[in-house]
Amino acid sequence: MSNIVAIVGRPNVGKSTFFNRLIQRREAIVDAVSGVTRDRHYGKSDWNGKEFSLIDTGGYVKGSDDIFEAEIDKQVELAIDEADAIIFMVDVEDGITGMDEDVAKLLRKVTKPVFLVVNKVDNGKRAEDAVEFYSLGLGNYFTIASINGSGTGDLLDALVEALPEKEQEEEKDELPRFAVVGRPNAGKSSFINALIGEDRYIVTDIAGTTRDSIDTKYNRFGFDFNLVDTAGIRKKSKVKEDLEFYSVMRSVRAIEHADVCLIVVDANRGFDGQVQNIFWLAQKNRKGIVILVNKWDLVEKDHKTTNAFEKHIRKQCEPFTDVPIVFISALTKQRIYKAIETAVEVYKNRTKKIKTSVLNDTFLPIIENYPPPAYKGKFVKIKYIMQLPTAQPQFAFFCNLPQYVRDPYKRFLENKLRDLFDFKGVPVSVYMRKK
Repeated sequence: MSNIVAIVGRPNVGKSTFFNRLIQRREAIVDAVSGVTRDRHYGKSDWNGKEFSLIDTGGYVKGSDDIFEAEIDKQVELAIDEADAIIFMVDVEDGITGMDEDVAKLLRKVTKPVFLVVNKVDNGKRAEDAVEFYSLGLGNYFTIASINGSGTGDLLDALVEALPEKEQEEEKDELPRFAVVGRPNAGKSSFINALIGEDRYIVTDIAGTTRDSIDTKYNRFGFDFNLVDTAGIRKKSKVKEDLEFYSVMRSVRAIEHADVCLIVVDANRGFDGQVQNIFWLAQKNRKGIVILVNKWDLVEKDHKTTNAFEKHIRKQCEPFTDVPIVFISALTKQRIYKAIETAVEVYKNRTKKIKTSVLNDTFLPIIENYPPPAYKGKFVKIKYIMQLPTAQPQFAFFCNLPQYVRDPYKRFLENKLRDLFDFKGVPVSVYMRKK
């Protein structure tokens, strides 16, 4: 489980640019339909080996300063309540505004680490201008230019040092957790109701009916686990109510705590940008993934529809295409048990341990026939392979020159691992280490 860091501040101070830089997934943010760049308001980042989830609370100011306290204060307070650390971003070009002072007033009361970040400082004159932000009463500040990354290293050094150490694998003695996630109104609660055979969760056509992440113990196929129903995660500009914003943060937490994420896709909407965001968040967290295409009974189809739909989804998932896709209908209960069977298989894949002797006996002959390509005249020799003792599949390949093994060859090794040992639905990590 990682920490959560919230970015707060008024609009147009550069939060989105900073957010994009940290999550390093600019391509997932552009909305091709409207032509407007839209931000993921959650993502995963790491610095100096320490991972954390990033929440962007920006984009909620609509109208004048008069409604700031009524709307934005709620969002900031909720972010403060849920986050482990807060980045408060201001803009050196505009100086201190009334909205900045209002946010600072809230942040002065909290005991969690608060980092005052002055953005758009890209020359010496602006660095001098930043001195005025001492008057916000939040102590020292960091000057950065999020457009080119200047100054972000010092900020991130201080941030990860201040983050509390989280318990590793808290859920070890608990039941496995399967989180049912997706965008609003995709049929997550209906799916769980169909599985347990009772209407435990309220289901309506109104998006956002489910407000919190709720656990249900479930036993089938001789396997005990917790099913977690989550609130739908939608794009930031659509999150209006403070209660819904809190629900979204809870859903991000649920993904972090889960062993397997069942991503429910509305067949009528397809595998759109927001579902891709959820997919990549689960993948970045190294969770098992099963994609459930719901409402399949409502789709007009012929003998080619299923294959075409599946091909489209896999194209959007590249390069992580080894993910099971199950076409279901929560309303008619079509293939819902197949979905759970598949999730159980993915969980077993995620916890699979392969003996070192088996790995070496299997892989070394393959590497002998297909060695890493020479790079800068250097020849790499891989001598030994082992699986690391982690919660998800991670493998170390020991060699003489690990720095000369390129990403395409690492993908080749990952694909061979998948072919030989069946890691379907699970992110696999390959590390090159000095022997």
